[in-house]
Amino acid sequence: MKVRARLLSALLLGAALAAVTVLPATPAFAQEKAEKGPKNSPGFAKPLKDANEALKAKNYSDAIAKLKAAENLPGKTPGDQYIIDEMLSFAYIKTQQYPEAAKYMEAKLDSGLAPQSEQPTLVKQLATIYYQTKTYDKAIEYGNRAIKGGYADDQIKTIVGQSYYLKGDWKNTLKFEQDIVNNQIKAGQTPTLESLQLIYSACTKMQDESCQTRAMEQLVQYYPKPEEWAQLLYGMRRETSGNEANLFQTYRLMLDTDVLKDPGDYTEMAELALDAGSPGDAQSVLEKAQEKNVFTDQRSKDRSQRLLDSAKKRATADQAGLPKLEKEADAAATGDKNIAVGRAYLGYGQYDKAVDQLSKGLTKGGVKNEADARLTLGIAQLKAGHKDDAVKTFKAVKGDPALERLANLWSLRAKQGSTTAVSQTQAPKKGKGAKSHQSPKVARSQGG
Repeated sequence: MKVRARLLSALLLGAALAAVTVLPATPAFAQEKAEKGPKNSPGFAKPLKDANEALKAKNYSDAIAKLKAAENLPGKTPGDQYIIDEMLSFAYIKTQQYPEAAKYMEAKLDSGLAPQSEQPTLVKQLATIYYQTKTYDKAIEYGNRAIKGGYADDQIKTIVGQSYYLKGDWKNTLKFEQDIVNNQIKAGQTPTLESLQLIYSACTKMQDESCQTRAMEQLVQYYPKPEEWAQLLYGMRRETSGNEANLFQTYRLMLDTDVLKDPGDYTEMAELALDAGSPGDAQSVLEKAQEKNVFTDQRSKDRSQRLLDSAKKRATADQAGLPKLEKEADAAATGDKNIAVGRAYLGYGQYDKAVDQLSKGLTKGGVKNEADARLTLGIAQLKAGHKDDAVKTFKAVKGDPALERLANLWSLRAKQGSTTAVSQTQAPKKGKGAKSHQSPKVARSQGG
């Protein structure tokens, strides 16, 4: 299965941004401003009154012309310029001339005359306008100014993060959005899907696979959709492909999350199970594949059937030797034989017995691959319905980074309640039994 990085375009703000708002024109715009803030000089009373009348009549082009003419008159005071800036920014917004509007809004903000109470609104308006006009550096500047001032809302934070992304600054996209996510988590909130997806996309742009994995783990933690599980686990399958034991454990989680799709995925997992001496797992995965009609062409059907027949034959032979193997394992000084028997019980769906044997093996010690054995114990506990015990066991998996990540994902799986215990009161299917860890391996090419 080829997993592609999803396009981010659907997440961008675009038309979803709220429209920019400015102070409305009133019948006595200049006079009201004189009462509340900067005053116009007597020589500018008529030009500003005429411009205000044009604004009232929604004749914005005429208002702009009058205000530009007034701007060039001699004797203009800072108060006159402030009022002209405010009226021009309003008129330019109404005519959707956003770059021009931003120029006069910045002049207002920088004049030193803007009331303190109006400055946060001006800053947020500028961030929004600059985002809409794709002036991303300015959008970032004013967005960060609002954030530092403590009056930024979620929309402004979204503008900043997406501006970093759209200007191609992946590093700052990642840092900015990850800080937001970390703060949300610290506050006990659920991070937004948009932030998590933006983080993942930035990691992808940087071609940082470990960053992508961490980002996808967060996505799976908070938004456990099938496509997120598939994206993450197919990536992990690539990472674990050089280690058959770890690859098999990756396939276990892929099977549990139902992301296996390709016929080759099922046959490879079955072959790995047989190589590991676990025909019960091999039989189960192949039977599931056949139930789902995964194998469509005759060649793949024949190959899978030969592989299934081999797994059933070995399972039947191993089942007869299970009681003897269990006694030998219990009498052994070290735990490897108990681990082998525990894996057999897990493969056959006898989860409580698997938990018992795996626990004995780990308690005895001397286990060759303790991280793998402990991960297997956690899976058995979870399948048996002992969720709290499973989570504790998953947290104790140490020593192998790939298995530690898998254990963390299984822990998330447990907390999400997606895995249910299978009844152990039913007898195992005919032909199923315990595996012998001493059984000869089946060549990976078998059945082909």
